[in-house]
Amino acid sequence: MATLAPALALGATVGLASAPASAAVWNSCDQWGNTSLNGYTLYNNIWGSGAGSQCIWANSGTNWGVWANHPNTGGIKSYPDSKKVINKSITSLGSLSSNYNVTVPSSGAYNTSYDIWDTAHRYEIMLWVNKTGAVGPLGSSQGNVTLGGHSWTVYKGSNGANAVFSFIRTSNSTSGTVNILPILKWIKDTKGWFGNETIGDLQFGYEITSSSGGLNFTTNNLTVSSS
Repeated sequence: MATLAPALALGATVGLASAPASAAVWNSCDQWGNTSLNGYTLYNNIWGSGAGSQCIWANSGTNWGVWANHPNTGGIKSYPDSKKVINKSITSLGSLSSNYNVTVPSSGAYNTSYDIWDTAHRYEIMLWVNKTGAVGPLGSSQGNVTLGGHSWTVYKGSNGANAVFSFIRTSNSTSGTVNILPILKWIKDTKGWFGNETIGDLQFGYEITSSSGGLNFTTNNLTVSSS
């Protein structure tokens, strides 16, 4: 799962990598490199121990990518992401949805996921749209459910600091639309796992465990809309 804020500096060196073929509007190989573009915040976010090199580039908040070379060891190394701030309670939201289109490698160990937080950081909702390699969610399985246009296996757990609800798509997808509001309402109303929380950050990115030799992750398009 992704971290909320930079942790202590890692012993790993964050090196340089090639920029994308066409010059990007912004790029960074810094551990905590970040910028804001057209309403989204891009974040390199190399937060795990034993990380290697990683560089992020962006043409916009909705078109960006990452080159990462993390060793083939266990543990999440990074969560490069694009963030949209929502700051609305669940009951005050009329809609909350997102379109995604990604190009991801066939090797390595990672997931492509939404990471959604309430403003008090008591709850984390993860929506995995694809995964590759030896990766898995926290907690125990709560069974399958079809919500927001997708079928998921749901896991409920904790990272020691907050509750984590993970929705793992039952088959991998690289493009689609997720209707997020029904998922939040299901957690609140059907399961009673939280109340009328205020949704703060809605992030989308790549939770990378390993990408030995250097792999590219490209967000061809990402849009988040709410009302």
